[in-house]
Amino acid sequence: MINIKKMVTAALFIAIGVVLPLAFHTIPNAGRIFLPMHIPVLLCGLVCGFPYGLACGIITPLLANPLTGMPPAAMLPAMTVELAAYGFISSLLMRYTPVKDMFARVHVSLIGAMLIGRVFFGLVNAVIFNAGEYSMQMWLTASFVTALPGIAIQLAVIPAVVFALQKSKLIELE
Repeated sequence: MINIKKMVTAALFIAIGVVLPLAFHTIPNAGRIFLPMHIPVLLCGLVCGFPYGLACGIITPLLANPLTGMPPAAMLPAMTVELAAYGFISSLLMRYTPVKDMFARVHVSLIGAMLIGRVFFGLVNAVIFNAGEYSMQMWLTASFVTALPGIAIQLAVIPAVVFALQKSKLIELE
């Protein structure tokens, strides 16, 4: 029964990942600034664990693109890899971080996944899709400078949602 609950929860996060960006994309460049698709994928990894976080990270952008046109086709491969890394790494760190305090473990898992996902995003762009054209400055600007409001939102909202879900007994963290 637990797997069914995790599957339904992951499906809900995928649906949120498709719909939530629509609210932000009325503002020009809002997706790159506020990172709305990242939030449900990171939540899924933290809450549902592996393999649900990984699946959410892969399915969300691949489903959102034909339904909403976001992320754009040019960004789809790199963003799919980035979101897959978020879901996978956040679930692994949540499970294997040797920290007893749940507050600290959620934050370590979230920050670790955010950093590693951005590295994957940069690597995919630098090696495969923009080979020779993608610089460290472009990566830092896209991953951190432009995305700073989204990073702040993730750090504020995601732990609060995780703990609210846990407090309401909708989820049980291991």
